Amino acid sequence: MPLLLLPELRAALPRDARLIGIDPGRRTIGLALSDVLLMLASPYRSIPRGKLAANAAEIRAVADREGAGGLVVGLPLGLDGSFGPAAQAAKDWGMAVSEAVGLPVSLWDERLSSSAVNRMLVEEADLSRAKRAKAVDAAAAAYMLQSALDATRPPPAP
Repeated sequence: MPLLLLPELRAALPRDARLIGIDPGRRTIGLALSDVLLMLASPYRSIPRGKLAANAAEIRAVADREGAGGLVVGLPLGLDGSFGPAAQAAKDWGMAVSEAVGLPVSLWDERLSSSAVNRMLVEEADLSRAKRAKAVDAAAAAYMLQSALDATRPPPAP
């Protein structure tokens, strides 16, 4: 499957198809889901990171169940915007998952998404460390996907 820029991915989606946002962590993979209008991202769930085939099968099941037509994988660029080893690993993993799942993929800058979500969960939700650990991956995926949706939303019609 091709690696697309996000505006291209949005344009290629079938009507009423959703996007799955993916935050590929070392131990857990956070999943988020857009609405069919591609305006709102919501945390979906987290899955343990394991073998690519098993993770791809779980993501494919979510796509089938929820009507998703594309993937947006978080790209951990350096704080200065540089493309380092972590970004290359995320790109390679995203491309492999895209092939295995059979859906097109786009990459989106996810710098500081986990730390922003952690800060919000501490300050606003007042969650304990254990409860935050369970919620942060899917919430970070939603934060990243929402950022992507907002940045690529078409302008309103006049």
